[in-house]
Amino acid sequence: MASFLSKLFGFSGGPEKQAEPVAGKTETYADCLIRATPMREGAQFRLAGSIEKTMPDGGTKVRNFIRADLFTTEQDAIDSALRKGRQIIDEQRAALFSDEAQSRSV
Repeated sequence: MASFLSKLFGFSGGPEKQAEPVAGKTETYADCLIRATPMREGAQFRLAGSIEKTMPDGGTKVRNFIRADLFTTEQDAIDSALRKGRQIIDEQRAALFSDEAQSRSV
């Protein structure tokens, strides 16, 4: 009984499991590649992904994002990550890749 209650309220007594990325889906939007990579956390999935853009010099810049949103299905997390990626691109436009960093979080 105590074990059941511990799991129900999140008190496992052991080390916490880290979020694990799962296979996602990609989409091309505004010359960028949005990659949805939701992270499994127990029975849920955290919204996560990346936005990649090939630069004129041939290099690729990556902008990663992780949000607090949790979903009960992997497909809902993927759909939301793609939508969030499009929103980030629309809001930040040219500023998203204007710095010299090859990879950073947004």
